Amino acid sequence: MRELDLTVMARGGILLTAWALDAGVSPGGLRGVLRTEGWQRLCRGAWAVPGTDVDWRTRARAIQLLAPELVCSHRTAAAVLRIELLSDEEDDVETLEFVHPRRAADRPGVRIHRVPALSAEDHVVRRGLRVTTPARTVADLMRAARCREEAVVPADSALARRVIRGVRRDALVDAEAVAAELRARRPGAPAARRWLRLTDPGAGSPAETVARLHLHDAGLRPECQPVLHTPSGRAVRPDFYFRAAGLVVEIEGYAFHGTRHAHERDIRRYNALSGCPGVRRILRFTAAEVFARPAEVVRTVAAALAGLEAEQDPSPPRRPRRRTRAGHRQEAVAVGHQGRSSANLAAITGPR
Repeated sequence: MRELDLTVMARGGILLTAWALDAGVSPGGLRGVLRTEGWQRLCRGAWAVPGTDVDWRTRARAIQLLAPELVCSHRTAAAVLRIELLSDEEDDVETLEFVHPRRAADRPGVRIHRVPALSAEDHVVRRGLRVTTPARTVADLMRAARCREEAVVPADSALARRVIRGVRRDALVDAEAVAAELRARRPGAPAARRWLRLTDPGAGSPAETVARLHLHDAGLRPECQPVLHTPSGRAVRPDFYFRAAGLVVEIEGYAFHGTRHAHERDIRRYNALSGCPGVRRILRFTAAEVFARPAEVVRTVAAALAGLEAEQDPSPPRRPRRRTRAGHRQEAVAVGHQGRSSANLAAITGPR
């Protein structure tokens, strides 16, 4: 009976100690039931129903039940909204992040960011959690970023349509909305505004964003996700295309394309790209290569472009002719004849 009572009191698989005590369960009796029936402690004052698969979302819901004024933000909001990060592991959200108008004390596994104000327009409800809006989330991440890539990757992700772990979603926000959030004078805003100009909604994954930024650093500016057509008329979108050289660059890795099935689809697209008119060569890199050795990726692309350019103009440059002694003598004779001809002409015409 007591098990039934506790289970009925739970909401969404979570029981707060306060709810049980308010229902008349004694503190000692509650501790005994929780221990013997295998309830999982989520945080101080919150428990998960036995058998619940506890993850970061369960912990975040428990914290918001305990403190309704807290709103998920930064990396936690990004995970809820399916915004990819530079190091993107949704199932490994160790520290939950929230915002609050007043600075509240952090607790183990929880970080609370103080904000000047938080209006109703600053947050939404997604997947059962109160989170900052997509524009606010991207702005928070960009302001807190420690490097350019850490800022541009989530912005690109939110600006684009993506398939995130098998879930297709539309673009979450536009650049103008993020720019509006970044107008406020807050720490990190000036750098974030500069980095916002580097975003491209055409990017298809975090690895593509990182590759594009490093290619631009080297003065290489390919088209991102352009539409090409196979001889049969099928439309395909390579990750990068240097149209003048006919070079396609593909970034592979199913971890950043959603699922293994999506990765296999990328392989089929590679075969289709090979037959597109104008495509002369395809380079493929893994996401791991882009993250670990971006300079090597750029050097490989630059070398391929140089090679393709040389193939387009295979004729060697003309070497200047070397003058021989005979040639010098012939030039001297010619100059002498020219001088005598000028003297004769002067004698004929006479002074004026």
